[in-house]
Amino acid sequence: MSSAWVLPDHLADVLPSEARHIEELRRLFLDCARSYGYELVIPPLLEHLESLLSGTGSRLELQTFKLVDQLSGRTLGVRPDTTPQVARIDAHLLNRAGVCRLCYCGPVLHTLPDRPFATREPLQLGAELFGHAGLEADLEVLELALSGLAAVECQHIQVDFGDARVLKGLLSGLALSEEQTLGIRQAVANKDVQKVVSLAQALSMPEATREALKVLVQLYGDASVVHEGLQAFAAWPKVVSALHELLWLSTHLSVKVSFDLADSKGYAYYSGARFAIYVQGGSDALVRGGRYDEVGAVFGRARAAVGFSLDLKALVEVLPKHPPRAAIKAPWSEDARLREAISQLRLSGESVICALPSQVQLPDEFECDRELVLEKGVWSVVSLRS
Repeated sequence: MSSAWVLPDHLADVLPSEARHIEELRRLFLDCARSYGYELVIPPLLEHLESLLSGTGSRLELQTFKLVDQLSGRTLGVRPDTTPQVARIDAHLLNRAGVCRLCYCGPVLHTLPDRPFATREPLQLGAELFGHAGLEADLEVLELALSGLAAVECQHIQVDFGDARVLKGLLSGLALSEEQTLGIRQAVANKDVQKVVSLAQALSMPEATREALKVLVQLYGDASVVHEGLQAFAAWPKVVSALHELLWLSTHLSVKVSFDLADSKGYAYYSGARFAIYVQGGSDALVRGGRYDEVGAVFGRARAAVGFSLDLKALVEVLPKHPPRAAIKAPWSEDARLREAISQLRLSGESVICALPSQVQLPDEFECDRELVLEKGVWSVVSLRS
């Protein structure tokens, strides 16, 4: 019999120091999004399953906890990702003409961790821009993500680009089943040249396509790989156009950029340029985003859309721990002058901790570097360090 206080695997309490840091990061990111004109929305944690998973593919379905609604008898899902919900809000509740900018922050729940040692309850923060198909929207979302990372003082930022249209374009016109397409996609993403060749031969692909897939597997690195792709994929105009767009986006950024044209990580709904952002101290991408123009179609309103998301719990792991918050220690007393002094200090933004009669130790999250003392009939703040 397990102890009542033991949590399920890959779920954990967030204790004061980390919780304070996460909350500070949330505020910085959302303030940054607001400075770009993004409006905050808060979708529900539960939705009808068919709405929650519309247009997202089987991967998210496997990540979704399911339960039966006691009111309606219908199956509900606990959201594993917020982007489809925001697309629903844009399509049905707001229904605005033209550009709509939305941001969000809230927990999501996964049936399994998406990487070793990851939590199953990420705190997902993201931003979505609807209603503009041009590259200006892709660039704005990228710049917003980078601005947020800069605001929280992330170091050595690198953006890695890919594009969902590259592999789709190379396979266009071929009569492949969903299972066959998935097999090719996994082999390409794993950089498994032998597997790619054997699958292409087994599926009787044209020689030009087989050779193009072999090249694609090796196209990861700096901008030179994009130029190699432009030559190797010249027979596929849509692929060439996608590669030119990646180059355009990369030249507008002031951080280090790389490319992985075979990358297919992320959710099934990406339809165009996609990006992953890495920072110092992280073993995996901290931010993922890109264009996903088809998601809103299942809600009856196909809209151009581009966005990004990140897990604030993962972000806090790669940043230095914040020092305790400076605070003022005060005695507990019914003295009206003392209570007024404490009230005024708190209104000015200070943290004032009253030492209760039974209190032996002050909270770890605060460092009392000053105290309130009575001097000549006046309560004054004096330094403890001196």
